[in-house]
Amino acid sequence: MFITNNNDNLVKNTSHKVVLPFYLYAAISFLVATILLFFSSSAFTQHYFHPKTLAITHIMALGWGTMMILGASHQLVPVLIEGRLYSIKLAYSSFVLAAVGIPLLVYGFYFFNMGWPAQWGAILINAAILAYLSNLAFSMAKSKKENVHAVFVLTAALWLLLTTLVGLLQVCNFSDTILPNDSLHYLPLHAHIGMIGWFLLLVMGVGSRLIPMFLISKYSNTKLLWVIYALINGGLLTFIIFFLYFPKTSFYFIPVAAILFAIALFGYYCYSSFKQRIRRQVDEQIKISLLSVIMMLLPVILLFIIIGWLLVNTVNTQLVLVYGFVVFFGWITAMIFGMTFKTLPFIVWNKVYHLQAGLGKTPNPKDLFSSRIFNAMGIAYLLGFVLFIIGIYNADNFILKFATAFLVLAALLYNWNVIKILLHKSTKL
Repeated sequence: MFITNNNDNLVKNTSHKVVLPFYLYAAISFLVATILLFFSSSAFTQHYFHPKTLAITHIMALGWGTMMILGASHQLVPVLIEGRLYSIKLAYSSFVLAAVGIPLLVYGFYFFNMGWPAQWGAILINAAILAYLSNLAFSMAKSKKENVHAVFVLTAALWLLLTTLVGLLQVCNFSDTILPNDSLHYLPLHAHIGMIGWFLLLVMGVGSRLIPMFLISKYSNTKLLWVIYALINGGLLTFIIFFLYFPKTSFYFIPVAAILFAIALFGYYCYSSFKQRIRRQVDEQIKISLLSVIMMLLPVILLFIIIGWLLVNTVNTQLVLVYGFVVFFGWITAMIFGMTFKTLPFIVWNKVYHLQAGLGKTPNPKDLFSSRIFNAMGIAYLLGFVLFIIGIYNADNFILKFATAFLVLAALLYNWNVIKILLHKSTKL
C-alpha cells in the first residue's frame, strides 16, 4: 500500500539509519509470530482470550504491523507534508522504546504474567507512540503544509495512542481494579480503536496519496477523501459511545455500516486511480497492495455476521477467531508485503547508489530482491491463510498445523528477500 518515488528531498529528510531498523524488526517479528503460531496452533481451537492467542496477536499488531508502519511513515510523512522530519532523536527513541516494550508485553501475555513484564512493556510502548506522535505533530506544524493525507496520518496516530493507553489500563486492571469491569470486557473497544482508528485510517490516508502517484494517475478527489475521513472517524466515535453508554447489539450495525461505506468509497478511489493511470504495466507488489484494499471488506463483512449472530445466539468463538486472523494475517499482512518491496529496495538503493547516480549504469531498485522468492512467498502465504481459516472454523488442529507450516515458509521467504536487500552491496551493471 505504501509506495514511494525517487524524491531527492525524501532521502535528505530521513536517513536510512532511522528507517531500516524498523523494517528488520518487523520482519523478525513476523517470523517469530508464525513460529509461535505453529507451536501454539491448538490455542486457536479454544477461546479467543487464550494467553498464546493474545501473545501472537500482539506480535502481529505491534511487532509486525505497527513497527513496519512507524518505520515507513518516518520516511513517507515528509513526502506528504513536503517538509523535513522534526527530530531524528525522537524517531530513534520511538524505535528503542517499542523494541524493548513489545517483547516484555508479549512475554506477559504468553505466560499470562500481568505483573511487571506486561506493565512495563505497555508503558514503554505508550512512550514510543508518544514520541512518534510528537514527531509527527511537530513536523507538520513546522512545515505549515496542510493536506487531507497528513490529517489522516496525524489522526491515526492519535487513535494509536488511545489504543495503547486503553491496553495499558487493561493490563494494570489485572492486578489493581482501576476499570469498572474486567479487562476482557474492554477487549472489543481496545481492538477496534486500533484496527479502525490506527491501521485503517492510516492506510487510507497514505494509500490515497501514494497509489495514484506510483501508478502515475491523474485521478484526484479531495472531497471524497474528506467524506471517507468523516465516515471512519464518525463510525468509530459512534461505536465507542454505544459501547460505553448504549451497549445494545443491534446498535452496532450503524458504525459498521459507516465503516463499510467508507471502505467501498476508498475502493472506488483506488479503482478510479487505476483506471486513469498513465503507466499501464502494474507490478506484482502493487497487485498485492491493491488486493489488500479488497481484503479490507472481509473483516467488516465478518463483523456484520458476528453482530447478526449475537442478536439470535451467544458469541461464536470460531467466528471471532477468524475475524482476528483475517485482520492481522490477512489484510494487514498483504498490505505490508506490497509495501515492503516497493519502499525497502528504494531506501537501500539510495543508501548504496545515491552518490553514484548519473555516473554510470546502476541496478533498478526492483533488482535488489528476487521476484521468484517473492512469488513463492505469495503462494505459500495464500495457501496458509486459506487453510488456517478452514482449520479455525472446523477447530481442526491437523489443518491448523499444516496451514501454519505454509505461513512459516512464507515468513522465511519474506525474511530471505528482506535480508538480501539489506545486505546489498554496490554493483555497477
